[in-house]
Amino acid sequence: MARARIIGTGSYLPARVLTNVDLEQRVDTSDAWIVERTGIRERRIADATEQCSDLATAAGRAALTAAGITGRDLDLVLVATATPDMAFPSTACLVQRALGCGPVPAFDLSAACSGFVYALTVGDQFIRAGSARTVLVIGAEVLSRIVDWSDRTTCVLFGDGAGAVVLQATEDGRGILSSHLHAEGEMADLLMVAAPGKRNPGTGEVFALEGELIRMRGNETFRVAVRMLGEVVAEALAANAMVPEDLDLLIPHQANIRIIEATAKRLGMSMDSVVVNLDRVGNTSAASIPIALDEAVRSGRVRAGQNILLEAFGGGLTWGAVMMRW
Repeated sequence: MARARIIGTGSYLPARVLTNVDLEQRVDTSDAWIVERTGIRERRIADATEQCSDLATAAGRAALTAAGITGRDLDLVLVATATPDMAFPSTACLVQRALGCGPVPAFDLSAACSGFVYALTVGDQFIRAGSARTVLVIGAEVLSRIVDWSDRTTCVLFGDGAGAVVLQATEDGRGILSSHLHAEGEMADLLMVAAPGKRNPGTGEVFALEGELIRMRGNETFRVAVRMLGEVVAEALAANAMVPEDLDLLIPHQANIRIIEATAKRLGMSMDSVVVNLDRVGNTSAASIPIALDEAVRSGRVRAGQNILLEAFGGGLTWGAVMMRW
């Protein structure tokens, strides 16, 4: 049976760098406190002219170039985002237009920080079902537009960016071996943006309402994330008859260095086998895994035959993992 394998990666980060020292001038915090609690030293911020679709298009174009194909070769475009340009049309449709893909299906998927893992799974399922052969999967966010810059517990965490992969059908043993997705709406209030929406309609002034900004109960979210990520990693290993020693590389959602270190410790993995870039880009939600993956590919850390595990946790609550052989 055909499965999806990644044949090209790409990413895009805005030019503007916002450092912890810069944040010291805005809220009651310090570089030392942020680094100790999160591992983040700086993040990228989109300028006023850059929309989510612009970041997504740039990352998608880079992935197409790496794969040696054009938009016309695609059968499907998926964009994972919690910060789309608008309610509709979807950001994926705007990307489809910008990349000259023609009238292929295109839609957005919202699963917060787990969005890329969810979208990657959807793309793989389209390929396994025979409905598509070549799929562009993008994670893109402009979280700076929904950050409360007066809340020192959350504004230090998030950045903007986009990452993309091109999936193609293969039967040679490489590619996505298994996906494991979960959600628990009972804990939705741990991490959320309550408006705009039909339940809490906005005023027309974008992101002006209190409910239109990120709210997180940090300590509770941290504890749940560590537990659930540990469980889904164990689930992925068991599904593939693997033990932790079989893993060559872990590429986690870049949320917090303490969460990443806890997952690596549970696996008995050295941090040398874990891809970490949140010190430079912060938490970019659905974009974090594909950005980290692209950096690892381009630096030569990813090599043919490696067993690679992707894992993420986000609002919803949502969490999941993807095991692949490169």
